[in-house]
Amino acid sequence: MKVSLELDKNMRFIGKDSRNHLTYFDTTDKVGGDDSAATPMEVLLQALGACTLMDVVSILRKKRKTVEGITLLIEGKRAENHPKVFTDVHLSFELKSPDAELKDLERSIELSESTYCSVSAMFKRSGCNMSWQAKIL
Repeated sequence: MKVSLELDKNMRFIGKDSRNHLTYFDTTDKVGGDDSAATPMEVLLQALGACTLMDVVSILRKKRKTVEGITLLIEGKRAENHPKVFTDVHLSFELKSPDAELKDLERSIELSESTYCSVSAMFKRSGCNMSWQAKIL
């Protein structure tokens, strides 16, 4: 797997993957950015969310459950000193489904967290405390 990054302007960078998909990064004006895109740490949380949601939706669909919608709110707490790594991350899942039960969603999350989500494994191996909650709408 290879990606590249290029300076666009100020502190804004454009990342490109091997298929030419673009990802934009920036920072706040306090440190020379324009606040025009997510910060690298925000993108890490988004990557965690995307990874686990892809697993959860796939598992639910394999169980033949209908996924009308799913949202995930992620809150991350960072260390006070540099490097300011994530120390705690909490994920709140909300599934909209006419036929899935809470146990289906919870089991899908557990499988993602324990087996399938590589990004979750990276967070855990760094020493980050991970927690989650789930509900059906």
